[in-house]
Amino acid sequence: MNIATKRWLPHTISAVALLVLLYPLAWLLATSLKPADEVMTSLDLWPSHLEWSNYTTALDRVSGVTVTRLLGNTVLIAGGAVLGNVLSCSLAAYAFARLRFRMSKVMFAFMVATLMLPHHVVLIPQYIIFNRLGLVDSYWPLILPKFLATEAFFVFLIVQFMRGLPRELEESARIDGCGPFRTYWSITLPLARPALITTAIFTFIWTWNDFFTQMIYLFAPEKYTITLALSSFVDLSSTSAYGPMFAMSVISVLPIVLFFFVFQRYLVQGMATSGLKG
Repeated sequence: MNIATKRWLPHTISAVALLVLLYPLAWLLATSLKPADEVMTSLDLWPSHLEWSNYTTALDRVSGVTVTRLLGNTVLIAGGAVLGNVLSCSLAAYAFARLRFRMSKVMFAFMVATLMLPHHVVLIPQYIIFNRLGLVDSYWPLILPKFLATEAFFVFLIVQFMRGLPRELEESARIDGCGPFRTYWSITLPLARPALITTAIFTFIWTWNDFFTQMIYLFAPEKYTITLALSSFVDLSSTSAYGPMFAMSVISVLPIVLFFFVFQRYLVQGMATSGLKG
């Protein structure tokens, strides 16, 4: 194998892998512009003619609610989840990584063990609690748990990052009279920005794409998110509007793609440093 082949072979393999990974997105975009009779019958990637009415139908109203309202509801839930996870998980991670207290190792091990619990195990007890509190059919069950550091994965991620930070900075702050909270807020939190941004990105994407939990707690159409609205295009008793459904899917994917491209360098930095330090 000559030098030129060795140089271009990895790039060629990467390009082919990229095309395979991007094909579902290309298929989604092309299908959103297909006529109704081609969505399920034609295997061609490119439609015979562009059906822009799919987007018109999708942008009109879904279950009597405008797309702007649906996007606003989704942004509200995702934004609250991001804020809650970043604050609560960073506080819990700072306690595990920097503070010494009784049974800290046991509690940390118990917290990590909760990663193996399926989400459905705690769903019923949580629903009973929120139902008795009268919070069902509201956004509180989707946002409030995020402020209680219930996401063990993000706590573990930030702990691993904080353990790699130099302790000399915190010791200097302690000598200057800073308490634990002031040290956390002024010293540790700014240094842990890559891990916090990684937490924010994953939380935003997972919350935006969440369907099951939102379906459990939200009943009123005016409180629906963009994910719940997609299900209204599929009717088991009549013809399903697949064209507008795929058009709505494209609209729902765009904020995630933009969010990821804006913060992707922080995502790579946070994942790399969290895995190597600690």
